[in-house]
Amino acid sequence: MGIPVENFFLKPDTKGTLQARIQQMVAEGILSGRFRRGEKLPSSRKLAKHLGVSRITVTLAYTELLSNDYLSSKGRSGYFVSDDAPTPPTFDATPERADSVDWTRALGRRFTGYATLVKPQNWQDYRYPFLYGQTDPQLFDHAHWRLCALQALGAKDFAALTQDYSDQDDPQLVEFILRHTLPRRGITARPDEVLITLGAQNALWLTKQALLNESRLAVIEDPCYPALREILMRARCFVHATPVDKDGLPPDQIPEGADVIFVTPSHQCPTSYTMPLARRQALLARARDLDALIVEDDYEFEIAHIKPPMPALKSLDADGRVIYVGSFSKSLFPGLRLGYIVGSAPFIREVRALRASILRHPPGHAQRTTAYFLSLGHYDSLVKRIGKALNDRRVIMEHAIRKYGLTIAGKGTHGGSSFWMRAPDHVDCEELTVRLREEASVLIEPGTAFFAGPNPPRNFYRIAYSSIAQARIDPGIAEIARAIDATSVT
Repeated sequence: MGIPVENFFLKPDTKGTLQARIQQMVAEGILSGRFRRGEKLPSSRKLAKHLGVSRITVTLAYTELLSNDYLSSKGRSGYFVSDDAPTPPTFDATPERADSVDWTRALGRRFTGYATLVKPQNWQDYRYPFLYGQTDPQLFDHAHWRLCALQALGAKDFAALTQDYSDQDDPQLVEFILRHTLPRRGITARPDEVLITLGAQNALWLTKQALLNESRLAVIEDPCYPALREILMRARCFVHATPVDKDGLPPDQIPEGADVIFVTPSHQCPTSYTMPLARRQALLARARDLDALIVEDDYEFEIAHIKPPMPALKSLDADGRVIYVGSFSKSLFPGLRLGYIVGSAPFIREVRALRASILRHPPGHAQRTTAYFLSLGHYDSLVKRIGKALNDRRVIMEHAIRKYGLTIAGKGTHGGSSFWMRAPDHVDCEELTVRLREEASVLIEPGTAFFAGPNPPRNFYRIAYSSIAQARIDPGIAEIARAIDATSVT
């Protein structure tokens, strides 16, 4: 591979002849590791023109570097970094620079310090990965996704791949969502009532920006999706965390003055409780009495492998006060980062303008590839295959949980991909998570981050069965049980 000529520049503070300065520039590039063995240098003519020097000066510098084994010459092919060139140091050769900026004063706002869920990037290297939300490579339809991606690269879809949609979305993807995805949830909508987002989290952020300010009150579930709580805290609005029960968010516990209610009725995050129909209707009535809006995060409705999902809140909404958030992250793969918002046209118009000012639109190729994967039937086949596999794993995991005496605090009645667990009161699941990861190659998620308040309970944890092979579920649960039993009472 050739080294771009733009990578070469003469530092104004270096001393010596032009030839010596060029030699030093190339040698430093090799010694720092920026120029690697076998890479081709620019021709003497091209480098001379770029640096504004004579060609003979560059040629003489190259010749000297050749004699010192920094470079090698291959006939008429040019000059290359020699295989015998000095080996770059293994440490970071970038010189340290003094940072004189006082960042505690310079930063107008801070976005760190909130509770987050940390997932190892190399989670697949662990023997028992009970991690939520990761894709099982054994289940994903690589072949058809690749074909759809190639189809989206074709000449017929050149505009979808390359054009600037401005504030619009891929019409094929929007049409599929309107005609196929939403009707499965009992929802009807028009194209101007749908916006494509970079996943559900981006949808929640856009919604927060449009609906909340420092004088408004947002209601969230407790426990809830940690990223949602962070988003709302950064909005500096008032936030009220309402404890959930086995039926989800209790409508009669929503305080007066609530402006926006965030809820996960299909699979409450993280308990997986499913809100029954009567409570859904009661929640809509409570929102109507308060003149509040509801944001329904329906992040996992496709994973209803036990029995069909309940009707979406949006499908029961006669007032237009429910904003529906969907995502392809759980049913396809989280790295896709595609989701959607469904709401009344005036609301969608505002969040569309906001999205355009930040990122214009999600990448066209990703949208068109997804549209093909959905419309050609591959998506439905994938969901069925995943559903069957998850149901089989769920049965095995539930049996193992009973077998080893662990306690389930919450599980989905319609499906899902995880169990919400409760350890004995004396167990700190943050410490348990570290011990299991380091000593038994087991990955679980501590539950602390899901709770609001300064002193959240520390004995909850979540274990998922979406990414772990069936044969490893039982021995993995056994490791968790052993680690809990080994935790002494203080």
